[in-house]
Amino acid sequence: MYATGKSDYHGLLKEGYSKTKSAPVTTKKDPDLKAEKTKPYEEWTKEDLYQEAIKANIPGRSYMNKKSLIRSLKKN
Repeated sequence: MYATGKSDYHGLLKEGYSKTKSAPVTTKKDPDLKAEKTKPYEEWTKEDLYQEAIKANIPGRSYMNKKSLIRSLKKN
């Protein structure tokens, strides 16, 4: 079971789980989510790179091709 936060912790307590068993379950990270985040930029789609460039506030991103987006994100 992969949980996402405090509400999950309290939910497990209400279901009868002990505090010592609830805490590790709610702090475990979903390995699938981590794998997607650690994928190299070269394997991302151009749209994903563009969205990341928006988050990083990279100027000129709308004119960049995939290779330029990757280069800019690595610099940033």
